[in-house]
Amino acid sequence: MNFGQVTVEEAIGALAAHSVRAGEMVVKKGTLVTADIAMRLRQAGVETLIAARFEPGDIAEDEAASRLAHALAGDNIAVEAPFTGRSNLYAQTSGVLVIDVEAIHGLNAVDEAMTAATLPAYRPVVAGEMVGTVKIIPYAISEVLLHRGVERAGRSALRIAPYARRSVGVVSTTLPGLKPSVIDKTLTVLGRRLEPTHARIVQDRRVAHEAAALAQELAAQEGGDADLIVIFGASAIADRRDVIPSAIEMAGGRVGHFGMPVDPGNLLLIGSIGGKPVIGAPGCARSPKDNGFDWILHRLLADVPVTRADIMSLGVGGLLMEIVSRPQPREGGESEGGE
Repeated sequence: MNFGQVTVEEAIGALAAHSVRAGEMVVKKGTLVTADIAMRLRQAGVETLIAARFEPGDIAEDEAASRLAHALAGDNIAVEAPFTGRSNLYAQTSGVLVIDVEAIHGLNAVDEAMTAATLPAYRPVVAGEMVGTVKIIPYAISEVLLHRGVERAGRSALRIAPYARRSVGVVSTTLPGLKPSVIDKTLTVLGRRLEPTHARIVQDRRVAHEAAALAQELAAQEGGDADLIVIFGASAIADRRDVIPSAIEMAGGRVGHFGMPVDPGNLLLIGSIGGKPVIGAPGCARSPKDNGFDWILHRLLADVPVTRADIMSLGVGGLLMEIVSRPQPREGGESEGGE
């Protein structure tokens, strides 16, 4: 594409790169300059303007944006019709946004003329929410350059994993100092967390904060209706040999990982029993404020696997807003690892 300042006569057949005002006449940015427009500009005293002229093999910005956006769009992603070199991508269902991060980086590294921006990976989204946008910076790019961009973008780099698990079983452990009202409030908070996912609490069990008692209840949950089990401990998990991880293993389950580089949310545990995922909730999960528990809960509800490597990669961006109600906030005192 040729771009630069030319006489109004030389601009005929090209696009006005910027809006031009001359008396009562206005030529908007992106307008195709015709012979009539050039004559009127000359009559208004305009001698030159900055114009963009396509060359053979150039692809106009809207078509290029659309082709890139369609290459990026995977399952449950809708592509909006392009305008001014931009094409937006939207979620077609509620769920978790899954991104091939390297594909996005690869596309953006090809050339400054092509850009793709997205929401953060694994962000919970609702139907109709914008999840990404493609923008072509100049008025056109070459077919060769566009082909390289599509190649680097791959196929279906963005997709929505819809919420698949609809039933949640909750087991709360109790100690003499823990009021039943605290557990009731915790269940209310969890219920509200589940509303956007269309999941619901189907079991509410309360047992003593002892490994044997909890193991017995977890073994019973294995054959229950719940797709996901959440354990709220009366006391935060302090070690892999503590009550909750011990009970999971006693019940025939396994502990996948304990601890998370997200604060609040450090003391989260993930495991499984009979093929069902289990979350040992950190203390901050009792708060309605966003914390590390939300990140893992939404992924598992969308049936997105969460591995040890996934959890350990959350540190950058894992320092979240402080929850004032925490017993020992990180500021002003030593915390219990950001429960």
